[in-house]
Amino acid sequence: MKHLQVAALQNGTVIDHIPADKLFKVFSILNLESCSETITVGNNLNSDTLGKKGIIKISDRFFEEDETNKIALIAPKAKINIIKEYEVVEKRPLELPEDVREIVQCPNPACITNHQPVKTYFHVLTEEGKNMLKCHYCEREVKLEEVKIR
Repeated sequence: MKHLQVAALQNGTVIDHIPADKLFKVFSILNLESCSETITVGNNLNSDTLGKKGIIKISDRFFEEDETNKIALIAPKAKINIIKEYEVVEKRPLELPEDVREIVQCPNPACITNHQPVKTYFHVLTEEGKNMLKCHYCEREVKLEEVKIR
C-alpha cells in the first residue's frame, strides 16, 4: 500500500526530486524564508531514482521562469508540479536556459561584474555531458556544481 510521505496540496507548486543535499540551497535561492504562503518541506524522503530526495510544497504560489532557472542550476533534474484543486495540472522538468542573467556571481575577482554596477551574464555550455557557465564579460568558465548563486 502506497501512502503520502508529505500532505497533499490544494493549489500551488511542488518542487520534487531535489537531491537531499541540495534542498536547502533551493529553498534559499528562491528566498522562501521570506515567503508568507504555507510551505511544507520534506527531506531525506525515500526515492527510487535518487535514494534520498527533498521536496518543497508552496501553497498558492506559482514560479516565474527566472525562478525556475535558479532551480535548474542547483538541481537540474528536479520537477515542477503545478497543482490546482488537488490535481496536477502541469508537470514540467527543469531545463537549463541558454543564458543566465543576474543569478550567478562570477568567480573571477577581476571581472567587471564584481567591481561595477554591471549585471552578471553567463552562457550555458554543455560539453561531454558536463554543464558549465561562461562569463560573457571575462570569459571565465565555472562548473555548475561550483557556481555561487547571488
